Amino acid sequence: MLKRMIFPLLLGLVGGGILLGLTDWQLQRMAWKRQLLAEINTQIVKPPVPLGPITPERAHQKYLSVRVQGQLSPPPLRVLTSRPPIGPGFRIIARLDTKDGAILLDLGFLRDGQKTPPLPKGNITVIGNIHWPQESDKYTPAPNPAEDMWFARDVPKMARALGTQPIMVVARQLSPPIPGISPWPVDGLDVPNNHLQYAITWFSLALLWLGMTGYWLWRIRQRLD
Repeated sequence: MLKRMIFPLLLGLVGGGILLGLTDWQLQRMAWKRQLLAEINTQIVKPPVPLGPITPERAHQKYLSVRVQGQLSPPPLRVLTSRPPIGPGFRIIARLDTKDGAILLDLGFLRDGQKTPPLPKGNITVIGNIHWPQESDKYTPAPNPAEDMWFARDVPKMARALGTQPIMVVARQLSPPIPGISPWPVDGLDVPNNHLQYAITWFSLALLWLGMTGYWLWRIRQRLD
């Protein structure tokens, strides 16, 4: 009887060990992700620094808090989105001409049904964060110029459309403010942390695997008695 039970016992222990190991790995990833999110949120609210020279090699400065001045160049781009709990609307992305070059500026949120307000003339001062949002994939529809509508913030494509460097600043504060557009600042929510859910899934599978192994061993014993 013992020989008949060795294989299912080993299979159960090895499989259960692997699933429990995956559970532990996800818990470690969760702790790492929480630390990363804490660092991002700290970076976001640091006192702003001048934007400085504009180069596409600044990807390591994602979330950097900056202050920049320049002039807005119409027309802006509108990105279809939804802002809880307000509802549907558009992000307004404009070209900002600074002394160091032109960049993309995410001015904020415009409610659905409202017309895009005229952009202010003269200098505007922005406090915000450098950002490269990851919102588009192969399923994202192409922009619809006829409807003046984009479906994701795609920095390289928007930069080509507006003739800027491929760098975006998301506004936290605008001076002067633009009536109808409310800044929608960067936060760490674009860095998902679903590792607790994954850990629970792997742990549940481990319990199921060990339970089925126990049942298998019980059935073998019943047949041999």
